Order: sequence, then structure tokens, then C-alpha cells
Amino acid sequence: MKVLSVVLICTILSACHGYRILGVFPFNGKSHFMMFEHLMKSLARKGHQVDVISTFPLKKPYPNYNDMIVLPAERQFMNNLTYVEIDTMFRDSVVSVVATLAGNLVCEHLNNPQIQELIKNPPKDPSYDVIIMEVFGAHCFAILGDILKVPVIGASSAVLYPWIYDFIGNPENFAFVPSNLLSYSQNMNFWERMHNFLSIVSSKWQFSSLSSEQTDIVRKYISSDAPDIRQLEKKMSMIFVNSHISINGIKDMTPAYIEVGGLHVQEEGVELPASLEKWMNESTHGFVYFSFGSMVKIESFPIKHINIFYNSLGKISPVRVLMKIAKSNELPPGLPKNVHVLPWIPQVKVLKHKNVKAFITHGGLMGTQEAIHYGVPMIGMPLFADQFINIANYMRHNIAIELELETLTEEKMDNALNAILNDPKYRNTAQKLSQKFRDRPLSAEDTAVYWTEYIIRHGENALRSPAMNLTWWQIELLDVYAFFLIAALAVLYLIATAIPFVYNLATNPDSGSLKKKVS
Repeated sequence: MKVLSVVLICTILSACHGYRILGVFPFNGKSHFMMFEHLMKSLARKGHQVDVISTFPLKKPYPNYNDMIVLPAERQFMNNLTYVEIDTMFRDSVVSVVATLAGNLVCEHLNNPQIQELIKNPPKDPSYDVIIMEVFGAHCFAILGDILKVPVIGASSAVLYPWIYDFIGNPENFAFVPSNLLSYSQNMNFWERMHNFLSIVSSKWQFSSLSSEQTDIVRKYISSDAPDIRQLEKKMSMIFVNSHISINGIKDMTPAYIEVGGLHVQEEGVELPASLEKWMNESTHGFVYFSFGSMVKIESFPIKHINIFYNSLGKISPVRVLMKIAKSNELPPGLPKNVHVLPWIPQVKVLKHKNVKAFITHGGLMGTQEAIHYGVPMIGMPLFADQFINIANYMRHNIAIELELETLTEEKMDNALNAILNDPKYRNTAQKLSQKFRDRPLSAEDTAVYWTEYIIRHGENALRSPAMNLTWWQIELLDVYAFFLIAALAVLYLIATAIPFVYNLATNPDSGSLKKKVS
């Protein structure tokens, strides 16, 4: 009975074999952190102690979850990114922005006094078992794995960028796996395949060149003999990737490439205000949900765009519209009567509601995955980064219609709304894709928890690809091809030399006489 009691207590508390996990997410991107927060909460629910370094502390306490270090954010982006800023911030290439603003600049947090204290006096009772960190631009934080002597697991809130595949020796097939910086499908023609190849090689070179500064930052704040940043990147034991075969296609993957697409689609802790629930229930003709995510202020858009929104949305009445507007007092007059605005909306609950008919979105990966999870068709108006690629992908799946803001007209928006609301193919296809997206042997949450525990149990090299021990030309067998080429040329040379020699022996009379004299 005593043993049975212990087993029951361990089962209830899930803490008898709990590990201590350090989550390192210093980049100030709320949409990124949505995935990481749910990942860490999933581990905490299993009884593991998680300590988190981020710029987004929890608003409410959570069991086994500790906001150990809250980093300062130079700029608050939540509900604070205007149309003009979007236009100016993303003029540089995505690679440049990721490597510098989301990379080198973020690495300066290594000099944070609390991080310095962690480095000098890491906890020992208990000590850490594993580190989970974002792989995006600031890979300098992998040095903490060396310092704490624990495995490092990467987590990507997007489909892997070209420069990340090498971290785990994942094979790249340029022929049918397009870069996530391009809008190509997997069925590329010759010119697209060539562009894909050149884009990937260029992106990897540019990122490597721009982010090499992180080696100096690590050696400045940590140790003068710290490993090179390229060495640190390749110490990843595995990477959790926010993708899934149902929407991102089939690709070659090592066991260290773990797809957990949709991990953040959870309702735990999401509260639905009674007034909003009542409004949705009373929307008997259905409603359209309109949001450009956690950062973008729709109210800051040019008046020509606002007027198009007003006019088109007003025409679909009695269908209602639920619109996320951070500061409604900044909206120009003329809001249609069928539009209800709120500064904050529990998106998962809204997209799950039986009366929602469509989602007007900027194409952010997190929000669109939530729509796919619940089978909601979309109208996409991409603004920056991977949003263009996401919407292009969803159009190929026939679950979305794209509208370009640069060329947006009232007629185009009218047509898009009419199609998404009245053509059944979009909803039918979205619901079929939803079934594929959710059809898995393990949920995204259980998958992440299992493989995290697997690495802790079996060590940092448990899933390490043998490709990590080879150079790029060995992986591509260029040395083997070179050997065969040299061997073939040598044989051809010998044949080319031997034929004239034999011919000369056979046709030269003197050669025959000499043979007779000798004999």
C-alpha cells in the first residue's frame, strides 16, 4: 500500500521525475513568444520546473513556471506598430533584419546583470537538465549550454530559415523544398528551382557574414576563448519547428527536426468575456473576424484603406464584423453599424465559434494556423516578413484569397468578401485541411514534451546526424565524384596513350625486325 501511495502521489503531482529546464527567448516578438510560452507551460504541466528568460512575463502565476529574468524591451510593439513604421522597418532584406536587429542587437543582453549572475553562479540544487532557446537570429545564447554543461534544444516559431538547417545537419533539397523567404510551391519549374538555389545560398552567406559579430559579443561578455558562433550553432541537439506536412509539404528530415506546428493553439487560460460571447451567439447570420495581429494598428492605415474597409464591410450586412482595434478613438468616423471593435480579442475562442464565417488577416503564422486548426477560410492582406509566403501557400490550398494593400480597391475587397462568404469551396477545403492538420499520432504538445525528455534522458548527441561530422563537399559526395572523374580521365589518358603505341608496334616494320633480332 505504501508503494502504491507513492506511485499515486507521483502520478498526481507529475513531479517525482521532474527536470529543471531553462527557456531562453530574448527576442522581443510577441507572436514568436506565443509558441514558446505554450511550450514551456506544456513542460510545466508535466511536473518539470521551467525557468524562463524573456521580455514577456506572465500576467498570472503558473505552477512550475518561473519568469526568472525579465529582459528590458527597447521598444514596445504590442498594439503599437503603425503603417508608416511597417513601411520603413522592412525596407531592408529579411536576412539583414534577422541577423542584426533580431540577432546581434539581441545578443547584447548577454551583458545583462542577471544573465551575468546566472553565468557566474548557476543553480545547483537542482541544476539544469536542458536549455530550450529560440533559433532565429540570436544564436549566441547557445553558449549557456557550454557554461551549464547541458544539451541545447532549438525552437523555431516559423518554418526553418535557410541558415538553420545546418545546425542539425538536415538535408536540403533545392529541387522541391523552396526557401521560406520565397513564395514558390514545391512544384517549381526550372527557373524557380534555379532562383531557389541562388536565394538559399545567398541567404546563408549573408546571414553568416552579418551575424559573425556574435562571436566577438560572446567573447566580450563571456570568455575570450569561447567557441565561434558557427560552432555554437551546431551544438543544437534538435529543433522544434512550427510547421506541419499538411500545410508545409513533405521534405527530407532528420530525427532532430521535430514538427510541432500549431503547438500554441490552446484554450487554457483564455477567457471569453460574456458580452463578446453574447454578441457572437447573436450573430445569427454569421460574422467575419478582422485582425492584423498583436502589433499592427489598423487605425494607423491611410484613410483610403480605412474607407475601403468601411464601405466593403458595411455591404455584407446582416453578416457582422468583429474587428480588433487597439485605439478605437483613433479611427476616422464612418464605422459601419455591423462592425464591432474591441482592443483585445481572445482569438482562439473566436475562431472556434460556430458563427464565424471568415478571417481577414495579415497572414501571421500563429493566427493563420489557428484558423486552419478550426477550419476557417481567410482573406489575406500580407504586410511584411513571412506573411506573403504564408498567404501564397494558403491560396494554393484553396483556403484563402489574397488582397494586396498597394493595389487594393473597394471592388477587389467586395469580390473577395463575396467569394469567401458565398463560395462553399473555401470553407469545405478549410475544414478538410483542418482534419489533416489535427490528424497526428501525438498532439504537438505531447510531441514536444516527449522529445525534450528524450534528449534529457539520452544526451545531447542522441539524435545527432552523422552529416555533422562531414564537410559540405563530403555530404554532397564531391570528393567521390572528383575521384571517379580523375580515375576516368586517367583511364582515358592511358587508353589514348596506349592506342598509338600499339598501333605503332603493329605498323612499323623496324619494330618487327627488332623483335626478330632479339628472338
